[in-house]
Amino acid sequence: MDNKVVGIRFKTAGKKYYFDPVNIALNLHDLVVVDTVRGIELGEVIELEKSVSEEELIASLKPILRIATEEDIAKHQENLAQIPDVIRITSELVIKHKLEMKLLGAEYTLDQSKLIIYFNAEGRIDFRELVKDLANAFRVRIELRQVGARDGAKFLGGIGPCGYLLCCNTFLGEFETVSIKMAKNQNLSLNPTNISGLCGKLLCCIRYEDDTYYEFRQKMPKLYSEVHTKEGKGKVIASNIINLSVKVELRDGKIDNYRVDDLLKINEYDLTGDDHDITETE
Repeated sequence: MDNKVVGIRFKTAGKKYYFDPVNIALNLHDLVVVDTVRGIELGEVIELEKSVSEEELIASLKPILRIATEEDIAKHQENLAQIPDVIRITSELVIKHKLEMKLLGAEYTLDQSKLIIYFNAEGRIDFRELVKDLANAFRVRIELRQVGARDGAKFLGGIGPCGYLLCCNTFLGEFETVSIKMAKNQNLSLNPTNISGLCGKLLCCIRYEDDTYYEFRQKMPKLYSEVHTKEGKGKVIASNIINLSVKVELRDGKIDNYRVDDLLKINEYDLTGDDHDITETE
């Protein structure tokens, strides 16, 4: 059975969650108050009503309570204004308890029934005493949430090696899997320094062009394979995947560049496919 849903986001470049619109007329970018597993929160409509199947829902569908009022928005701004003090006090308590953890951020639920504090750490942290002190300091239910390195970079932001603000902090709502195979597919240097982001994980942007590289590689002949050109047979000595071209050394020693589409014959078993033996030309 299909469910009527709208897409809600709680942070800039945050993950999209589905909620039941319960017949409330909504527009894009409306601010709404919703009931979440964490409590009552303020979110933004980023996707209008549509139908999704039960399989697409990660959890039970919760309702949108109302379009945010001026009072709701003022309360949200008030909550945000308290966060610097929350971070300061929490940092002092972390130092007091000598805990090896890096604070990333904090947020109140809209009704201030819960304070959620995010941190990053190498291993498991025994923060029971810290939670007690935090509860005494803020007089609210405390939730400490440990997140991974990628989520840590999303919280803190920064500038990537490309010179632009981090994708995860500006528009990337969800993290997708990035693998070394993708880097090999694009003939990137496998030096961790060159293919890692500020989070220390593989650059998210490696995935952006992976499908194109995969598609083009299916058409490329293997390095050192034999191909047929208008000038005769030759051996592939270099390739440029993006240009779909190869550098061929002919039997008479002449070297020339050819578009893959201009080659007269490539043996099917000599197609690159998923192999990683392409050397790109300048």
